[in-house]
Amino acid sequence: MARRSRRPESTTANSGAKEIIVNVSPREDRVAIIENGQLAELYIEREERVVGSIYKGKVVNVLPGMDAAFVDIGLEKNAFLYVGDILPSSEEEAEAVATEMEAGAAPPPPPPRRNGRRTGIKDVAKVGQQILVQVVKAPRGTKGARVSTRISLPGRYLVLMPDTDHVGVSRKIDEEAERDRLKQLAHQVKPQGCGLIVRTEAEGRGLDELKNDAEFLVKLWQTIQERAKSATAPAVIHTELSLLFRTVRDSFVSDVSKFIVDSPSAYEKILELVEMLSPRLKSRVELYRKRDPIFHHFGIDQEIERLLRPRIWLKSGGYLVIDESEALTTIDVNTGKFIGSTSLADTILRTNLEAASEVARQLRLRDIGGIIIIDFIDMDTKKDKDAVMAALKNELTRDRARTKVAHISPLGLVEMTRKRTGETIIDQMTSHCPYCAGRGKILSPETVSMRCERDLGKMAADVDDEAFMITMHPDVAYMFIGAGGDNIQRLEETIHRAIYVRSDDSIHREHYRIVPGDMQEMDRQLQRIKPRQIVELPIVKHPLTQAPRAAAWADGYLIDLENAAPFIGERAKVRVRKMNRSFAIGEVVLPAKVVDKSEPI
Repeated sequence: MARRSRRPESTTANSGAKEIIVNVSPREDRVAIIENGQLAELYIEREERVVGSIYKGKVVNVLPGMDAAFVDIGLEKNAFLYVGDILPSSEEEAEAVATEMEAGAAPPPPPPRRNGRRTGIKDVAKVGQQILVQVVKAPRGTKGARVSTRISLPGRYLVLMPDTDHVGVSRKIDEEAERDRLKQLAHQVKPQGCGLIVRTEAEGRGLDELKNDAEFLVKLWQTIQERAKSATAPAVIHTELSLLFRTVRDSFVSDVSKFIVDSPSAYEKILELVEMLSPRLKSRVELYRKRDPIFHHFGIDQEIERLLRPRIWLKSGGYLVIDESEALTTIDVNTGKFIGSTSLADTILRTNLEAASEVARQLRLRDIGGIIIIDFIDMDTKKDKDAVMAALKNELTRDRARTKVAHISPLGLVEMTRKRTGETIIDQMTSHCPYCAGRGKILSPETVSMRCERDLGKMAADVDDEAFMITMHPDVAYMFIGAGGDNIQRLEETIHRAIYVRSDDSIHREHYRIVPGDMQEMDRQLQRIKPRQIVELPIVKHPLTQAPRAAAWADGYLIDLENAAPFIGERAKVRVRKMNRSFAIGEVVLPAKVVDKSEPI
């Protein structure tokens, strides 16, 4: 009886639950958050986290024109310190910070004022000054980290703000009675000389839980101050906690049914953290014991592979195309294979509604920030447009990062922003292509062949050698030689030299080598095939010819075959009839499986 192949367990197994799946390895930690059977958030940590870490830095440059300073904190690039990130925050700002801390960031500061007048960077920062700063935005691309002197230390339920004396409540807690209750409790546990903001997870909590959290944060701040006194800038004073700790602190809340981890040592550590932060959730922590890798078992590895592709298919048959750049991210919505069953307007509306949900999920999953432009399929009625906008905004309420969404423009575009704190998942998992240098495209074979022609002409004018050996990628060689050798013949007549072209599929498509030399020596080294010889070769399509013609390569030597189109993709017996320096003319004799007496190449 045939064995059935075992498929990875789908994340839809517990479609109504929220789960946290953790993969721990020596080189990286990965955390996946599953909501309603789908991968909703993915976090990868391969090195020490920068955002949230505290440094003792040294001001190296003050720029009055930008109202900012550059600070050496020991990283590769100097950090950027805006004047509004130096002065103490107001009570209104503290309320905003409480909400922003849910996404691990601080809000942009307003223009600072002191004693009723606007304060400039020269009033608060001097070159050589040593200051304690916290990273609020990680380095990205050519930009260094953004830092602030307004320190924020997040706990489970509270955020300690040593530079203020205010009490705030996260704006995500919208019930007034609960906001008032939490604010009163926060006032009771607030340490002298420090401010507190209440996080969303504190909703429904009592005085003892908030008090324990506040005491923990005060001890942490005292430790940081002691380290800062003895350190010389630039120096790391406090490193933001590991991904596992942050996951337990920020994501392992009451609506999570399972927390599954595949490392016994990490499992024990997580149990200790949960015992300290949320003892009632301890029974939901599980150790994964199966041999199958945990992310493969739950189908997460397959989801990660899809993240690396720009096209995301929707269940209906439509699809999104996500194009990330340093300036902004564009998302294009297309109907694709979805043709609907009632009317064109209904097909477009259904596709856009499904796309709105998927766009919000992809923004969270890829952690895309900055300016985002969504190009929904054009809709005719205001009712349909309002329905799509409502669906998008509703899905974005699940996002912990701060988002702002504008209305649909006359061109059918939706402009929005999402708080960016560091690298996206794509940034973390990929690097710029060494071939295209981040362009996303490489030169076409035709363009490279013409560039090679120009370089050959320059070299022919500078040297007296009678022949040139040119090595290039097969795709470029087709274009350089031309259909029937027309182009190579023209070139030889133009420069009055012999040209030998050979292909090498290991060479980059934009690169080639031109080597001048002796014609007899090149003939002796390169002409391995003789006229009337029969060889067995794989048959490939020739991009410059049509059926019944095709081609084959013999050690980089092109053979133009007059009758080989039916054998493309197969190996066949080839007879060479006419030889040239850069190519030959030949024909297929019979498929390889019929003829046995031949010489394989």
